[in-house]
Amino acid sequence: MNKDWIGNSKSTFTSLGASNHSNYERVSNDYYATDPKALELLLDEFMFHKNIYECACGEGNLSKVLLERGYNVYSTDLIDRGYGRGGIDFLKTTELPMPHMDIITNPPYKYAKEFVEHSLDLIEEDYYVAMFLKLTFLESKGRRKLFDENPPEWIVVSSNRIGCYRNNDMSSYSAGAIAYAWFIWKKGYKDYPKIIWFN
Repeated sequence: MNKDWIGNSKSTFTSLGASNHSNYERVSNDYYATDPKALELLLDEFMFHKNIYECACGEGNLSKVLLERGYNVYSTDLIDRGYGRGGIDFLKTTELPMPHMDIITNPPYKYAKEFVEHSLDLIEEDYYVAMFLKLTFLESKGRRKLFDENPPEWIVVSSNRIGCYRNNDMSSYSAGAIAYAWFIWKKGYKDYPKIIWFN
């Protein structure tokens, strides 16, 4: 029997959108920069507190949008990418850069749960943590305790796929097979999440 389709072991998963498999290796430090449009669209629907901490700022894709919308933004990253303050390991911080801050970021996905938990430890009651994450963040037994103890108040799903840039290389942009959403926690919120759509 002749094969008339040629692919690799990842092709089926990529075509179906059933997996994070791709033809690329993961980039160094999990640096997948957010399309600024993702935050622009969120800010059309939501208002946050005036002071924002962007703790995985990369080259400033989200920070610049926030500044343009009139927020006060403090930006740090583990890696110095020429924007904000580099060399800051957010997971080792013990306090916010200033009082009364929300945290908004797209964290390195492999540490996303830790970023959420640490953010909730740092912020004050009734302040917000907003993370741009794969929709599959809702899955896994390892995150069930997080959702049971600290359910997000809002899950804001992108109706159209919004992709991320590998190493902030815009030529690598692809809406691709991965669905993203904004997960928004309000510290102290204990009810069921509310799901809405944007984009």
